[in-house]
Amino acid sequence: MDYEEQLDRAMEEKPDIAGNESRFEVPEPNVRKEGNVTVYENFQSTLDDLSRQQDHVLKFIQNELGTSAQIDDRGRARFTGEFGQRRVEEVLDDYVDTYVICPECGLPDTNIEANEEGDERLHCEACGARSAV
Repeated sequence: MDYEEQLDRAMEEKPDIAGNESRFEVPEPNVRKEGNVTVYENFQSTLDDLSRQQDHVLKFIQNELGTSAQIDDRGRARFTGEFGQRRVEEVLDDYVDTYVICPECGLPDTNIEANEEGDERLHCEACGARSAV
């Protein structure tokens, strides 16, 4: 069997994979207002889904919201001020676009690395790309 025949056979036997479906979805934040504080109820499960460090995500969100934040004893993020569900979703989407999704291949299989100067880079385990963030 020559190369062309083998290639044709392989293409016929390969499974059809839907091109527009993603195996990664940004988790939807569950937020509620508690007085003048916004509580991000499922913050810990979001960290697990994103495979990111608590301090990194918390710092990004509080900077984007322009407020202070803390983690309570139940692992929930508490932001000073009232922020709606949609606003927190937008900030989380920005975080994912910047620090989770590989700009080269579009997959979420990334890690954050810091060099000697403290500059952060996104390293993709899937395609091997390294990009500044």
